[in-house]
Amino acid sequence: MTPFYKPTRRHLLAAGAAAFGTATLGSLPHRALAQTPVSLQLSWLHSTQFAGSYIALDQGWWSEAGLDVSLLQGGPNAPVEPPVVSGSALIGISAADYTAAAVEQGAPFKILGVAMQKNPFAITSLASNPVNTPSDLEGRKIGMALANMPVLKALCTLNDVNFDAIEIVPTQYSPQPLVAGEVDCLLSWETDLPVAMTVQNVPNVTMLMADYGYSVHSQTYITTEDSLANRRDDIVALMSGEVRGWTRYRDDTDAATELTLKMFPDAGLDRDVQRLQAERQVPLMFSELTDANGFGWWTDETVAANIETLKLLGRNVTADLWDRSILEEIHGA
Repeated sequence: MTPFYKPTRRHLLAAGAAAFGTATLGSLPHRALAQTPVSLQLSWLHSTQFAGSYIALDQGWWSEAGLDVSLLQGGPNAPVEPPVVSGSALIGISAADYTAAAVEQGAPFKILGVAMQKNPFAITSLASNPVNTPSDLEGRKIGMALANMPVLKALCTLNDVNFDAIEIVPTQYSPQPLVAGEVDCLLSWETDLPVAMTVQNVPNVTMLMADYGYSVHSQTYITTEDSLANRRDDIVALMSGEVRGWTRYRDDTDAATELTLKMFPDAGLDRDVQRLQAERQVPLMFSELTDANGFGWWTDETVAANIETLKLLGRNVTADLWDRSILEEIHGA
């Protein structure tokens, strides 16, 4: 048996993709042959988590639009927000809770698009001892990073669960404590620890927190107010490529996986893990809302739900943090 995949996501160490035709690119402002260099700051290490971006780059769609795009790898020591604030990255991929925290500190961010329509936080348990609903957490041991206590407390508040009836066990971000029986469940992402367990033939179930009121937009595209005002054409072109890339991704996640492995042969990526991760991202990124309006869309109602959940996380924001004008231009709204 190969070792379990053990990511240590920045998202988990602190509390906190509608068809798009080529006609949209044709409607972009005419550009000279010279390519404008821009950077897109990813939120984590290279993997199929960002395969839609890889497709856009590989297909040359950004180059056609006049952009020379660099995809900057994230990681535990590469936070998204600083390069976006400094202007070294035009757009970053973040999450609403991180953006809210940065805005409270004075960062002039705007959320332009929402890649993950459902937050990927999940409660993972063994099929033999499942946690199917939030109330099942009472009387159980949950393994998690202590920094994510506000996340669990928010879920409990949203579902009238007695938080004090849950035993918190500090654990590393690994499935091992669950497999060994040290805990009854884990706080994880839907697309990583459960995927690793499934690939290793460990029967497991996940309870997606988004299905129980935990509304925090994830894998969100952020930029600064200054960039939005002064580099709008570049932002439209960059986001248009993202829309096309993720639409292609949805059509064939296996091909997206193979492209990821081809582009990053030295990243230590396991094909089976990446393929299943790519598959499991689809229902998180696409919904009836995106089918009707386009990739990355949100509504006033989803924003309101985010604001309420963010309050439970100790983050106070207003609806003007979200700016849909770029998506409206791209999708022709």
